[in-house]
Parts: sequence; C-alpha cells; structure tokens
Amino acid sequence: MTHPFEIELETTLPASPEQVWEAIATGPGIDSWFMGRNEVEPREGGVAAIATAGHREEAVVTAYEPGKRFATRTSPGEDGRFMAFEYLIEGRGRGSTVLRVVHSGLLGDDWQDEYDALRRGWPFHLHTLHEYLAHFPDRAGVPVFAMALPRGRAPREVGAAVLHGLSLPVPAAVGARAHAEPAGLAPLDGDVVWADDERVGIRTADGLYTFHHGSGVVLMFHHLFGPDADGAEAAWQQWLNGLLA
Repeated sequence: MTHPFEIELETTLPASPEQVWEAIATGPGIDSWFMGRNEVEPREGGVAAIATAGHREEAVVTAYEPGKRFATRTSPGEDGRFMAFEYLIEGRGRGSTVLRVVHSGLLGDDWQDEYDALRRGWPFHLHTLHEYLAHFPDRAGVPVFAMALPRGRAPREVGAAVLHGLSLPVPAAVGARAHAEPAGLAPLDGDVVWADDERVGIRTADGLYTFHHGSGVVLMFHHLFGPDADGAEAAWQQWLNGLLA
C-alpha cells in the first residue's frame, strides 16, 4: 500500500535569485550542496539524474522557469511510488532570496520511517545550501561519497567512533573544532556547523563535509572547492574503513 506525503520548507539565502537558480537547477550547482553526482537537461521535459554509490535515478523536468521555478518528478514504480520536487524562488532586498521547497510523492509500506528520514534530512540539506552560497558562491564543488556498514556495532558506538575520528567530543556541538588526517590528503581542519543525533556537518576553508552515522550505516557526502580533489573519494573511503575496522 502506498501513502501520499508532502514536506514543505522555506529558507532565506544570502544570494541573488540567479545564484540560487544555478545552485538548484544545474548539475554542478546541485553537486555543490546536495547528494551524489547530478545532471540536469535545461528544459521542461528534460532529464534530471542523480547517481550515488553506483545507483542512478532519473526524473523528468516538469517546470523550468529560470530564476523562478524548477520542478522534477520520477516515473512511478510498479507499486506507484514516485518522488516530486519543486523549488520556488523569490528575490528579496539586500541580495537575499527566499527559496520554498516542496517534496511530495507516494511512499511504500515503510512510509513512516522513510517520511521521518526525509523530514529530518531536509533542514540539514537547506542548511548546507546556505553554507555553500554564503561561503563558496559562484564556485562548483566536487562531490565525494563514501559508505561503510559497521556490522555488529550499536549505532551509538558507531556515532562515537566517527566523532572520535574527527577529534570531536560526544556529543558534538556547533562551533567545535574538527580535525582529521585522511591518508594522502591535507588534514581536515574546520568548524562544526551542524550537529544532531545522526550527522555532523563541518566547514573548512575549501569544503563542506557531511558525516552521517544513523540507521546502522555511515555515509559521507562531501563537497570540495579546493584546487585538487583527485583521490579524495578513495582517501576518505580508506579513512572510514580504518575508523570502523
């Protein structure tokens, strides 16, 4: 049985409508704050795709009004499930823009857990978008992904291990200073800009780093803006594997 859902959020961003449009309606822009590697065919009826961990999902662009409105919708699955996203942009004074996001669709039998995960995740993603536009405007980030399944370890223990690897206390707090040394990369030194029971977000001089440690899996979604991101994905995967060994 499917269940309809809708999540609606609004945020004020420190950027022009044109900058917000580039961030939410282009592949390089979405790569700079959201998950995975993204592609957008810039027209109504075009394809919008996201690829994460070898899985690619496509949607149809259902609205394409530059600087105003962008929307996509996935094709229904065999059980009728689908996801739809709508972004509405409104410019405000002093170089700021209000962005309204509507995420809707149909969820499956585990709809309550999935809905709760989506509801908790969106405020974090919009916060990351704010950090991107505030600190790395008009720059395209390189997305970095890593994942590990720490079998046989309690979620609280896994979360503590991640925070320990980042030289952070348990629980972490916004404003704390993080440090990590993935092999082959410059050390990560940055400030915690988001901390909750599931994830911690860190901003450095050249990147936005996300460490998600809820639900028995550890995921990393990083966005790198420095001159050299070669080898970063492999290095962070190695760091994560060693941390949870």
